[in-house]
Amino acid sequence: MCGSLGVGVATGTYGVSFGAVAVASGLDVVQACALSLLMFTGASQFALVGVLASGGTPFAGAATALLLGTRNTLYGLRLAPLLGYRGWRRVGAAHLLIDESTAMSVTRPTREAARTGFLWTGGAIFVLWNLATLAGAIAGEAIGDPRDYGLDAAVGAAFLALLWPRLDRPLHRVVAVLAAAVALGVVPFTAAGVPVLVAAGVALLAGLLTPRSPAPGAPADGATP
Repeated sequence: MCGSLGVGVATGTYGVSFGAVAVASGLDVVQACALSLLMFTGASQFALVGVLASGGTPFAGAATALLLGTRNTLYGLRLAPLLGYRGWRRVGAAHLLIDESTAMSVTRPTREAARTGFLWTGGAIFVLWNLATLAGAIAGEAIGDPRDYGLDAAVGAAFLALLWPRLDRPLHRVVAVLAAAVALGVVPFTAAGVPVLVAAGVALLAGLLTPRSPAPGAPADGATP
Protein backbone atom coordinates (compact mmCIF):
# COMPACT_ATOMS: atom_id res chain seq x y z
CA MET A 1 0.00 0.00 0.00
CA CYS A 2 2.79 2.42 0.88
CA GLY A 3 4.48 1.67 -2.43
CA SER A 4 1.25 2.34 -4.29
CA LEU A 5 0.75 5.66 -2.52
CA GLY A 6 4.36 6.61 -3.21
CA VAL A 7 3.88 5.96 -6.92
CA GLY A 8 0.57 7.84 -6.76
CA VAL A 9 2.21 10.93 -5.28
CA ALA A 10 5.19 10.82 -7.65
CA THR A 11 3.06 10.39 -10.76
CA GLY A 12 -0.10 12.25 -9.77
CA THR A 13 1.67 15.51 -9.08
CA TYR A 14 2.98 15.42 -12.64
CA GLY A 15 -0.52 16.54 -13.60
CA VAL A 16 0.70 20.07 -12.82
CA SER A 17 2.75 19.87 -15.99
CA PHE A 18 -0.20 18.68 -18.03
CA GLY A 19 -2.44 21.46 -16.74
CA ALA A 20 0.15 24.07 -17.66
CA VAL A 21 0.81 22.58 -21.10
CA ALA A 22 -2.92 22.25 -21.83
CA VAL A 23 -3.57 25.92 -21.07
CA ALA A 24 -0.53 26.95 -23.12
CA SER A 25 -1.92 24.88 -26.02
CA GLY A 26 -5.13 26.90 -26.10
CA LEU A 27 -7.44 24.99 -23.76
CA ASP A 28 -9.12 26.67 -20.83
CA VAL A 29 -9.06 25.43 -17.25
CA VAL A 30 -12.38 23.58 -17.53
CA GLN A 31 -11.32 21.79 -20.71
CA ALA A 32 -7.98 20.76 -19.21
CA CYS A 33 -9.68 19.41 -16.10
CA ALA A 34 -12.30 17.58 -18.18
CA LEU A 35 -9.55 15.77 -20.09
CA SER A 36 -7.93 14.56 -16.87
CA LEU A 37 -11.24 13.54 -15.38
CA LEU A 38 -12.66 11.70 -18.39
CA MET A 39 -9.66 10.58 -20.43
CA PHE A 40 -7.24 9.95 -17.53
CA THR A 41 -4.28 8.56 -19.40
CA GLY A 42 -1.37 10.94 -19.25
CA ALA A 43 0.47 9.98 -22.42
CA SER A 44 -2.67 10.34 -24.54
CA GLN A 45 -3.54 13.64 -22.89
CA PHE A 46 -0.11 15.04 -23.66
CA ALA A 47 -0.34 13.71 -27.22
CA LEU A 48 -3.64 15.53 -27.72
CA VAL A 49 -2.46 18.90 -26.44
CA GLY A 50 0.86 18.45 -28.23
CA VAL A 51 -0.90 18.16 -31.58
CA LEU A 52 -3.05 21.19 -30.76
CA ALA A 53 -0.01 23.20 -29.72
CA SER A 54 1.72 22.42 -33.02
CA GLY A 55 -1.28 23.68 -35.01
CA GLY A 56 -3.00 20.36 -35.63
CA THR A 57 -6.76 19.94 -35.70
CA PRO A 58 -8.75 18.58 -32.76
CA PHE A 59 -9.54 15.50 -34.89
CA ALA A 60 -5.84 14.83 -35.51
CA GLY A 61 -5.13 15.30 -31.80
CA ALA A 62 -7.91 12.89 -30.83
CA ALA A 63 -6.72 10.29 -33.36
CA THR A 64 -3.16 10.50 -32.02
CA ALA A 65 -4.39 10.17 -28.44
CA LEU A 66 -6.50 7.15 -29.40
CA LEU A 67 -3.55 5.44 -31.08
CA LEU A 68 -1.35 5.99 -28.04
CA GLY A 69 -4.09 4.88 -25.65
CA THR A 70 -4.63 1.60 -27.50
CA ARG A 71 -1.86 0.06 -25.41
CA ASN A 72 -4.29 0.09 -22.48
CA THR A 73 -6.26 -2.59 -24.33
CA LEU A 74 -3.23 -4.86 -24.10
CA TYR A 75 -3.01 -4.13 -20.38
CA GLY A 76 -6.67 -5.07 -20.05
CA LEU A 77 -6.10 -8.44 -21.70
CA ARG A 78 -3.50 -9.23 -19.06
CA LEU A 79 -5.33 -7.80 -16.05
CA ALA A 80 -8.86 -9.09 -16.72
CA PRO A 81 -8.08 -12.68 -15.61
CA LEU A 82 -5.66 -11.49 -12.94
CA LEU A 83 -8.06 -9.12 -11.15
CA GLY A 84 -11.20 -11.11 -11.90
CA TYR A 85 -13.64 -8.18 -11.68
CA ARG A 86 -17.16 -8.57 -13.05
CA GLY A 87 -19.99 -6.18 -13.93
CA TRP A 88 -19.79 -2.59 -12.71
CA ARG A 89 -16.53 -3.30 -10.89
CA ARG A 90 -14.87 -4.10 -14.20
CA VAL A 91 -16.22 -0.88 -15.72
CA GLY A 92 -14.86 1.14 -12.81
CA ALA A 93 -11.51 -0.64 -12.91
CA ALA A 94 -11.19 0.09 -16.63
CA HIS A 95 -11.01 3.82 -15.87
CA LEU A 96 -8.00 3.23 -13.59
CA LEU A 97 -6.18 1.07 -16.16
CA ILE A 98 -2.95 2.99 -16.72
CA ASP A 99 0.75 2.16 -16.87
CA GLU A 100 1.43 2.50 -13.16
CA SER A 101 -1.62 0.64 -11.84
CA THR A 102 -0.85 -2.20 -14.25
CA ALA A 103 2.77 -2.40 -13.15
CA MET A 104 1.80 -2.40 -9.47
CA SER A 105 -0.65 -5.27 -9.94
CA VAL A 106 1.13 -7.72 -12.26
CA THR A 107 4.03 -8.02 -9.81
CA ARG A 108 1.80 -9.28 -6.97
CA PRO A 109 1.74 -12.97 -5.96
CA THR A 110 -2.02 -13.28 -5.32
CA ARG A 111 -5.25 -11.90 -6.75
CA GLU A 112 -6.06 -10.02 -3.56
CA ALA A 113 -2.63 -8.38 -3.52
CA ALA A 114 -2.97 -7.54 -7.22
CA ARG A 115 -6.32 -5.85 -6.60
CA THR A 116 -4.89 -3.88 -3.70
CA GLY A 117 -1.93 -2.66 -5.75
CA PHE A 118 -4.16 -1.81 -8.69
CA LEU A 119 -6.82 0.11 -6.75
CA TRP A 120 -4.53 2.01 -4.42
CA THR A 121 -2.15 3.01 -7.21
CA GLY A 122 -4.84 3.89 -9.73
CA GLY A 123 -7.01 5.66 -7.16
CA ALA A 124 -4.16 7.71 -5.71
CA ILE A 125 -2.98 8.81 -9.13
CA PHE A 126 -6.52 9.63 -10.27
CA VAL A 127 -7.19 11.92 -7.33
CA LEU A 128 -3.80 13.63 -7.33
CA TRP A 129 -3.62 13.88 -11.14
CA ASN A 130 -6.92 15.74 -11.28
CA LEU A 131 -6.05 18.06 -8.40
CA ALA A 132 -2.64 18.75 -9.93
CA THR A 133 -4.18 19.39 -13.35
CA LEU A 134 -6.39 22.05 -11.81
CA ALA A 135 -3.45 23.66 -10.05
CA GLY A 136 -1.27 23.55 -13.16
CA ALA A 137 -3.99 24.94 -15.40
CA ILE A 138 -4.63 27.86 -13.04
CA ALA A 139 -0.94 28.59 -12.68
CA GLY A 140 -0.21 27.81 -16.36
CA GLU A 141 1.37 30.97 -17.62
CA ALA A 142 3.23 31.63 -14.38
CA ILE A 143 5.01 28.27 -14.59
CA GLY A 144 6.23 28.89 -18.14
CA ASP A 145 7.51 25.95 -20.15
CA PRO A 146 7.22 22.77 -17.96
CA ARG A 147 10.19 21.27 -19.79
CA ASP A 148 12.42 23.81 -18.07
CA TYR A 149 11.75 21.93 -14.84
CA GLY A 150 12.33 18.45 -16.28
CA LEU A 151 8.71 17.48 -15.65
CA ASP A 152 8.33 16.08 -19.16
CA ALA A 153 10.54 13.12 -18.16
CA ALA A 154 8.89 12.30 -14.83
CA VAL A 155 6.33 9.76 -16.04
CA GLY A 156 8.82 7.86 -18.16
CA ALA A 157 11.30 7.74 -15.29
CA ALA A 158 8.65 6.52 -12.85
CA PHE A 159 7.48 3.75 -15.16
CA LEU A 160 11.05 2.67 -15.89
CA ALA A 161 11.60 2.33 -12.14
CA LEU A 162 8.53 0.09 -11.94
CA LEU A 163 9.57 -1.95 -14.97
CA TRP A 164 13.17 -2.51 -13.97
CA PRO A 165 12.55 -5.24 -11.34
CA ARG A 166 10.56 -7.20 -13.98
CA LEU A 167 13.65 -7.52 -16.16
CA ASP A 168 14.93 -10.37 -14.01
CA ARG A 169 14.91 -13.04 -16.72
CA PRO A 170 16.75 -13.26 -20.05
CA LEU A 171 13.46 -13.45 -21.98
CA HIS A 172 12.14 -10.28 -20.34
CA ARG A 173 15.33 -8.40 -21.12
CA VAL A 174 15.35 -9.58 -24.75
CA VAL A 175 11.71 -8.53 -25.24
CA ALA A 176 12.38 -5.12 -23.68
CA VAL A 177 15.41 -4.47 -25.89
CA LEU A 178 13.63 -5.63 -29.05
CA ALA A 179 10.54 -3.54 -28.29
CA ALA A 180 12.64 -0.43 -27.66
CA ALA A 181 14.69 -1.01 -30.81
CA VAL A 182 11.62 -1.50 -33.00
CA ALA A 183 9.92 1.58 -31.54
CA LEU A 184 12.98 3.75 -32.16
CA GLY A 185 13.33 2.34 -35.66
CA VAL A 186 9.84 3.33 -36.77
CA VAL A 187 9.82 6.81 -35.20
CA PRO A 188 11.04 8.59 -38.37
CA PHE A 189 8.43 6.89 -40.54
CA THR A 190 5.25 6.88 -38.48
CA ALA A 191 2.85 9.26 -36.78
CA ALA A 192 2.95 10.01 -33.07
CA GLY A 193 1.64 7.10 -31.03
CA VAL A 194 2.36 4.40 -33.61
CA PRO A 195 5.84 3.46 -32.27
CA VAL A 196 4.28 2.63 -28.91
CA LEU A 197 1.76 0.33 -30.59
CA VAL A 198 4.47 -1.39 -32.59
CA ALA A 199 6.56 -1.92 -29.47
CA ALA A 200 3.54 -3.32 -27.66
CA GLY A 201 3.06 -5.71 -30.59
CA VAL A 202 6.54 -7.11 -29.97
CA ALA A 203 5.65 -7.83 -26.35
CA LEU A 204 2.28 -9.29 -27.34
CA LEU A 205 3.89 -11.60 -29.90
CA ALA A 206 6.41 -12.76 -27.31
CA GLY A 207 3.58 -13.47 -24.89
CA LEU A 208 1.69 -15.51 -27.47
CA LEU A 209 4.75 -17.58 -28.32
CA THR A 210 5.75 -18.20 -24.71
CA PRO A 211 3.92 -20.73 -22.48
CA ARG A 212 2.19 -18.93 -19.65
CA SER A 213 1.38 -20.11 -16.17
CA PRO A 214 -2.06 -19.34 -14.64
CA ALA A 215 -2.47 -15.83 -13.30
CA PRO A 216 -1.72 -15.54 -9.57
CA GLY A 217 -4.86 -16.13 -7.55
CA ALA A 218 -6.84 -17.20 -10.61
CA PRO A 219 -9.58 -19.77 -9.87
CA ALA A 220 -9.27 -23.32 -11.09
CA ASP A 221 -11.07 -24.35 -14.26
CA GLY A 222 -14.79 -24.34 -13.76
CA ALA A 223 -14.62 -22.29 -10.57
CA THR A 224 -16.35 -18.98 -10.18
CA PRO A 225 -14.47 -16.10 -8.53
